[in-house]
Amino acid sequence: MKLYFAPLEGITTYTYRNTHHEKFLGVDTYFAPFIVPTENERISVKTLRDILPENNSVKVIPQVLCSSGAAFCELAKKVKDLGYDEVNLNLGCPSGTVVKKKRGSGALRDTDYLDGLLDYIFSHGNIKVSLKTRTGFYSHDEFCELIEIYNKYPATELIVHPRVREELYSGTPNMEAFDYAYKNSRHKLCYNGDITKVSDYLRICERYPDINSVMIGRGAIGNPAIFRTIKGGEKIKIQELIDFSKKLEERYLKVLGCEHYTVHRLKEIWLYIMRNFPEDKKTTKAIKKSNSLSDINSAIENMGVK
Repeated sequence: MKLYFAPLEGITTYTYRNTHHEKFLGVDTYFAPFIVPTENERISVKTLRDILPENNSVKVIPQVLCSSGAAFCELAKKVKDLGYDEVNLNLGCPSGTVVKKKRGSGALRDTDYLDGLLDYIFSHGNIKVSLKTRTGFYSHDEFCELIEIYNKYPATELIVHPRVREELYSGTPNMEAFDYAYKNSRHKLCYNGDITKVSDYLRICERYPDINSVMIGRGAIGNPAIFRTIKGGEKIKIQELIDFSKKLEERYLKVLGCEHYTVHRLKEIWLYIMRNFPEDKKTTKAIKKSNSLSDINSAIENMGVK
């Protein structure tokens, strides 16, 4: 079973990915946060910086968020020139600004449009493409038609997050919808959604023994050692989290060039981590109030101290 680290916009950049790999291991493939190409718009070096080979010491698959087959194929050429042989098409992002442009899960609302987009991509592209999807826009009942469309195209893998767009990240994944994919998809399947503990992973493996892979996102930000633990390694230690944060701080300061942005990035990461320490309300509160790196470091270095 392959283990994938899901892309989270603004968090899992190359700085985070490289540092995570050095400290924790266990990930087979990292997916980079989406790139958004548009027709008639020059794709700059800045746009591609996160996936430049010289910035990545791990195996990465770039992700694309788009509403134009032509724009997708133009970006795919540039990605291939960088040495990549595969990209992932995001059909799951539920953000309102994304959806209104028929990107991400917005494409699921119009199946004729979705079919046309995929037809263009697979007819004109010269790179392998995997698909990451939700199981509908309004209802899981839509998934039957979506699977029929996906089955028409030679995607390398179908990554399924069994929520509909309207749910965003609330509620629980609909396992009956994933059951349908397991029984009816002709593609290699990847499960994605609400894996925060090793027991969650084992439950998925037991229910779906023939899937190709499991993707973990928010659960891995909260517990960056989850992949290692799944593969039989040690559980996370608080000191590891502190050392990880210090290394990220050092590298973010170099890349972002500013304490303010570094604080913002670390706070976001630590608030995911603190979900695994619900009893330590003191540290969580201190992190939320942090306005400087010294504030954050003081908070995390006193984790568990009453």
